[in-house]
Amino acid sequence: MTSATSHFVDLDGVSLHYLTAGQGDPVLLVHGIPQTSYEWRHIMPRLAERYTVIAPDLRGLGDSSRPATGYDKKTIAADLWALTRRLGIDRFHLAGHDWGGPVAFSLAAHHREAVKSLAILDVVIPGDGADFSQGGRRWHHAFFRTLDLPEALCIGREELVLGWLFDNYGHRPNAIPPADQEEYFRSYRKFGTFRAMLEFYRALPTDAADNRANLDRLGKLTMPVLALGGEKAFGRGMECIESLRRVAEDVRGGSVPECGHWIPEEQPEFLAEALMQFFTENDRR
Repeated sequence: MTSATSHFVDLDGVSLHYLTAGQGDPVLLVHGIPQTSYEWRHIMPRLAERYTVIAPDLRGLGDSSRPATGYDKKTIAADLWALTRRLGIDRFHLAGHDWGGPVAFSLAAHHREAVKSLAILDVVIPGDGADFSQGGRRWHHAFFRTLDLPEALCIGREELVLGWLFDNYGHRPNAIPPADQEEYFRSYRKFGTFRAMLEFYRALPTDAADNRANLDRLGKLTMPVLALGGEKAFGRGMECIESLRRVAEDVRGGSVPECGHWIPEEQPEFLAEALMQFFTENDRR
């Protein structure tokens, strides 16, 4: 991804690595698990034709630092808010995939005046009243939230566990090619990263309570929201837009054809054009 440049910033209790590309109004892209900012490699060049695109590695993941605590999504969103403050950004478009979606939702919920528009990709919002784990269909949620056991079973076997997810949660087993999987393995083999990843899941009850409290106090989000779910395999399909309609007032979107969970990598052209159109329509907000 030659068009992006790599940067680091030291914030309160965490050092974040982030990528930037382009010029113009800012767009913040928030990655999921088990990925890093690298998942946006196909999306950033298209958006950079019009926008300044910023793609951070979330705390604990990628090339960011791995603190012992702070993996509830309200705290992780606060990291990204601090990043935008450090970069002198007042208002921005925002998109999040997988766990990046709940992080983006929390950021938008706590700083509503700063977010021009919000895109949520193949995830639902904790605390929306539905079952985040699809009644156990997403079996790894309960496993990853189990105390101590995943560390004992998976440390040293990160490639086996994460590779299974990559090969099975997409519409095709080769949705994420081996060379790209290796970049993710590189970061998740780092000491402490797998533990940090598990803490994202273990914070789910806290995330749901935080979101519920925010919605009870301030009501649904009012900025425009785009909600897209992959229609195949472990993609969430229309479940994504149904969730966002429970927590936001102005929601559009639907399902992404011929796509599983890994939307930015399975259907990058579709997603890049959808985001470009959505953000452009809401530039003047």
